[in-house]
Amino acid sequence: MSAAVEYARQNAGRFLDELKALIRIPSISTLPEHKQDVNAAAEWLAAELNRIGMENVEVIHTPGHPLVYADWLHAEGKPTCLCYGHYDVQPPDPLDEWKSPPFEPTERDGNLYARGAVDDKGQMYMHLKALESLFKANSGKLPLNVRVLLEGEEEVGGEQIARFIREESDRLKSDFALVSDTEMFAPGLPTLCVGLRGMIYTEIEARGARTDLHSGMYGGAAPNPFFALAQVIAQLKDTAGRILIPGFYDKVEKPSDDELSAWAKLPFDENHYRETEVGSTRLTGEPGYSVLERTWARPTLDVHGMPGGFIGAGAKTVIPAKAVAKVSMRLVPHMTPQEAFEQYKSYVESLTPDGIQLEVRLIHSGDPIVVGTDNPYIQAATVAMKEIWNKETVFVRGGGSIPIVGDFERHLKIPTVMMGFGLPDDNLHAPNEKFHIGNFHRGIESIIVFFEKAGAIAG
Repeated sequence: MSAAVEYARQNAGRFLDELKALIRIPSISTLPEHKQDVNAAAEWLAAELNRIGMENVEVIHTPGHPLVYADWLHAEGKPTCLCYGHYDVQPPDPLDEWKSPPFEPTERDGNLYARGAVDDKGQMYMHLKALESLFKANSGKLPLNVRVLLEGEEEVGGEQIARFIREESDRLKSDFALVSDTEMFAPGLPTLCVGLRGMIYTEIEARGARTDLHSGMYGGAAPNPFFALAQVIAQLKDTAGRILIPGFYDKVEKPSDDELSAWAKLPFDENHYRETEVGSTRLTGEPGYSVLERTWARPTLDVHGMPGGFIGAGAKTVIPAKAVAKVSMRLVPHMTPQEAFEQYKSYVESLTPDGIQLEVRLIHSGDPIVVGTDNPYIQAATVAMKEIWNKETVFVRGGGSIPIVGDFERHLKIPTVMMGFGLPDDNLHAPNEKFHIGNFHRGIESIIVFFEKAGAIAG
């Protein structure tokens, strides 16, 4: 066992207490009333980076929420790792479904329950604790060069960090990136994510009359934007779940036979997934594809909300002047957000009902990504994970999107190691989010060993 791993084990209790302190800051990036909390989390992390021994620590203020940067670049001839994480969190609503307060981290059954526990404060903080352990065990030195870049806008699109990477690529020059914002396929099974779906998030606004109208006086003559949206949405997918946008599937590439064979061997129980994770009477989606294919390697289209009209208690017989539908699509490798949005926008506009004006808006987007498993950093991570978990590491894709990974590849020309330690039932973005405490500690140890092994690769 390395001295750094031993240090992490001796300080495990303190590490967890520090994470709880960070989680207590309600850094909800989407709500303006929490702007100061987001700033406070950035300052807290900057102070911690300074304390553990990182250099050039800076809170970078932007038109949105701040970035936090730090580096340590004294390992001559060694590779440079760019450690990424985000410190902003989703709103905790609905509050009445939480068993304990969302910003008062609570231990139950070996888990830490709180908003941001696993997404991404707990996983991001593992990087800092791994670096602290290496500094302490090696007389203030690291086995490789490290840059740290943390953001406070991941949950609202990450526009500021994307711009920073485009404009400051020389400042961020690295050999590879490390992201811990994914999950293990099953408890105790070391997992590396090597693929992510991209996404486009859109709004369709339907406008009918000039102002809200009384349904008794105008019903039957005035156009209703909600019905218009319902008619449009109903024509986006067929009853089997296939997306009807012309050309949408043209560039979809099937996973390799080796990848499909590896997925088939994973410990996946469809009934358990349906009952425990999804909680539904049946699963839906394109026929002819497994659940893993549908969630990892097929594009999707979903509706997330339809704000507009009257939603208060009681009755108000109004025909709204406008209504909005929030619609997103997950994209797979070889699809581009720009082309997919244009196909979608053109098709939606072609469905415009009589008497309605439609506006289709792109809110944010991210590229799909697949990382090759033959690069030396993925191989070093594979060995490190096996050393800590005593099991062979499995490779999976993720159904979600981490746009920053595409930015790293496109602007910095570096691969990303996605080494995550969440679990499928961690309730990301939902009430009672949790992080398994054992995974937090073993995640720190895995990252320590990974940095030690990556440091042996020629820079």
